[in-house]
Amino acid sequence: MNDAADKSSSTANIRSSVHSYEELAALHAVARILSQPLELRGQFEQVLQIMSSRLGMQRGMISLLNQDKKEAWLDVAHGVDLTGKDVTYKRGEGITGKVVETGRPMAVADLGQDAHFLDRTGARRDINRSTLAFICVPIIYDNRIVGVLSADKAAANVENLDMELAVLSSLAELTAKTVHIRAIEEENRRLKRIVDSTHTPVINIVGHSQAMQEVFSLVSHVADSNTTVLITGETGTGKELIAKAIHMNSSRRRSQLVQVNCAAIPDNLIESELFGHERGAFTGALYRRRGRFEEAGTGTIFLDEVGELSLTAQAKLLRVLQERQLQPVGSSRVVKVNARIITATNRNLEQDISTERFRTDLYYRLNVFSICLPPLRERGADIISLTDYFIAKYCKEAGKNVKKISPAVIEVFLNHKWPGNVRELENCIERAVLICNGDVIERMHLPPSLQAQEKTHEIRASNKLSIAVEAQEKALIMDALERAGGNQTKTARILGTTKRIIQYKIKKLDIDTKPFRGKT
Repeated sequence: MNDAADKSSSTANIRSSVHSYEELAALHAVARILSQPLELRGQFEQVLQIMSSRLGMQRGMISLLNQDKKEAWLDVAHGVDLTGKDVTYKRGEGITGKVVETGRPMAVADLGQDAHFLDRTGARRDINRSTLAFICVPIIYDNRIVGVLSADKAAANVENLDMELAVLSSLAELTAKTVHIRAIEEENRRLKRIVDSTHTPVINIVGHSQAMQEVFSLVSHVADSNTTVLITGETGTGKELIAKAIHMNSSRRRSQLVQVNCAAIPDNLIESELFGHERGAFTGALYRRRGRFEEAGTGTIFLDEVGELSLTAQAKLLRVLQERQLQPVGSSRVVKVNARIITATNRNLEQDISTERFRTDLYYRLNVFSICLPPLRERGADIISLTDYFIAKYCKEAGKNVKKISPAVIEVFLNHKWPGNVRELENCIERAVLICNGDVIERMHLPPSLQAQEKTHEIRASNKLSIAVEAQEKALIMDALERAGGNQTKTARILGTTKRIIQYKIKKLDIDTKPFRGKT
């Protein structure tokens, strides 16, 4: 794929042409459709219908991009029967594949003369292709190609291919975010089908994204060994679940998994907590106590938040790791350490080493095999899978019948940065299920902080669309004024509207008519 900036600039150049009033009306109609709380596929079908009824496009298609394979698959079509068909285009394959590969629009004046056109749907098999023009543009969101919009039109009705490209490019920009969300939904369904059909999961964690599949691969490699594992990642990413998965997929699964939250143990008790003590070893030691290492036996000990240990506690832990044995406080007996050690932290231990907050020698003892959990914002379609999982979980607990989240909520979730990661998402869904009285979670059921962020985003998006449409209108009227020599009656006639509307638009858009007078 070429540089995203080049793609954006080439598309912007195409859009620089002025749209007609009918084209602006079509863009406005599409914008209204996309603002409605409808299923995404239904929105796309209506968009393609508008392209047909208002713009004369005979057949229209929206293809989604598989980001991993860089392959486009046909998702929604108008005037094309997709029943029983799974139509895909690899990079460089056909006109659609060329657009995916280059990121640049393509227009063909005579479809019968183009060798790249594949007609993979078979919709034009019995049609004289020489009577058709074909336009295909990339759909770009966040500087990435997320889909392709294409259509054909009677060649006799095409006066200017550049203008046709400009219209389709504007439509592609309007639909970009919706296509992005739809692509994530479909990719999630595809990955789930692939994962479910290829193997039986041995890890009870929701995650079909490429990032999580890599984590699962690491777990499968290290699980059935004695290697010490360090799990890193932001708070709320599920580090404890990965530790449990390693234990349950190892030969130690019949023994205990002992979990220790290092951040919750006072420094003066850490030695007693981890290694145990004898009766009378210190004030308050009224009985003998086994430490957590001894409790783990031949199982696994999981030291969560290990980065919170003090330097004194780190020195004591290092000694146990080096010697693989310990002495309980106040005892002369030696206890061999047979447990497998897994640790986790949300801190940057390498940075802590540079500030002398964490011991270098302990770090290298713990970091034999590292697994880094990605934050939720980098897991794409997993957000939808996790949402479905938590809805089912809390519906069962609360006796509710919530079935899904609305497309508007999907958009909110995909735009949110999730600083609290999976834990934050779970809390959000638990709250939404409790206050939802229907079967669909809407935006009003989300926490106030998420609703406020989305309102700000909507205002910005609305302003952007309004500015774009006004700029097109202003350019169109100014061009007509120049042709009419500043005469507003002639300007209205050229644009197919009334003088009163033109006067209103001139005032609203703050157009100075003086420079156009006498130019005919």
